[in-house]
Amino acid sequence: MSRRHRVFVRLLVALVTVVPLVLGGVQPAAALDTSAREAILMDYDTGQVLFEKNSTDLMPPASMTKIMTVFLAFERLKDGRLKMTDEIPISENAWRKGGSKMFVEVGSRVSLSDLLMGIIVQSGNDATIALAEAISGSEEAFGELMTTRGREIGLESSIFRNSTGWPDPEHRMTAHDLAVLAAETIRRFPEYYSLFSETSFTYNKIKQGNRNPLLYKAMGVDGLKTGHTENAGYGLTVSAKRGDRRLILVLNGMSSVRERSDESERLIEWGFREFENLTFAKKGVPIETAEVWLGDRPKVPLVTDRDVVVAVKRAARKEMTVTVEYSGPIPAPIVAGQPIAMLRIASPDMQDRTVPLYAGADVGQLGPLGRITSAIGHLVWGSGG
Repeated sequence: MSRRHRVFVRLLVALVTVVPLVLGGVQPAAALDTSAREAILMDYDTGQVLFEKNSTDLMPPASMTKIMTVFLAFERLKDGRLKMTDEIPISENAWRKGGSKMFVEVGSRVSLSDLLMGIIVQSGNDATIALAEAISGSEEAFGELMTTRGREIGLESSIFRNSTGWPDPEHRMTAHDLAVLAAETIRRFPEYYSLFSETSFTYNKIKQGNRNPLLYKAMGVDGLKTGHTENAGYGLTVSAKRGDRRLILVLNGMSSVRERSDESERLIEWGFREFENLTFAKKGVPIETAEVWLGDRPKVPLVTDRDVVVAVKRAARKEMTVTVEYSGPIPAPIVAGQPIAMLRIASPDMQDRTVPLYAGADVGQLGPLGRITSAIGHLVWGSGG
């Protein structure tokens, strides 16, 4: 009695505020190449990878590590364990650290708000270590905290041995993990994220500019962090927003500041130009109906439990197909929220996406006489009602 149904549905095209949805089986679209050793371009709202190169290879992240240090500070600010006015002591260990500096003074106390600016804008290793010691007592213990918390928020491969990204053969991240970390930072801490867009900061009468080259260009970039060591090369984790769309880009392993700037700008522009976000279903709004067997209504509406938004190549939009698939008619009784169908989105440039569909209403079972009448009607006329 049950048969397979495939119903083509009309595409909903509307920009809406979405609940982040990572769709299984998503593959980056074939596109361009990059001189970066590792790279990933991710759509923020959908989690889709628009382009990648060696994005799951372990790599030295250099100062892009500091995004995780700042993430842990933001968590403590949000839950009240830290305050912007807290005075953080500067140890000799922090003061002596080489590389980029905020130029804090040993034995002094610096407000958390200034330390965060020293880390985010100036990439100060001294400020970063001071913050790590304030949270965990030692940088080694802080590295363990970073690794543990990283796993909890989805950093599948990252291993942290320090708070700064100072060269260490065991200190590794992936470009994919950095993109996830950037997205989580933006999503969880909108009240603090704006610090990443500051272009300069002055401390101890020393003014330093943000090393993120794209902050100085009118292209919607509002974060996050650069990195450089001899082993890592030049890297950048960056996010840009235009209208309702946000992209996240991670590049690493480039040979110069100029190359880092040019490549990051090129890939961000490509992502906004070549892709658009399309809405295929809105949470709770029926997109189709399924036939019901022996129910007190002939059909049941089909809904999703969230907005379904997919980043698609603009050139492939006309070739997309959207279908609803289910084995039916669906036997009554049916309970609202019961999974009964599947939405399939297909396009030549990507693997099919499938999203579960649920009953949008209760459907009761017919009484004995109604079931007999309906069954006879189905046999004679093929009606599912």
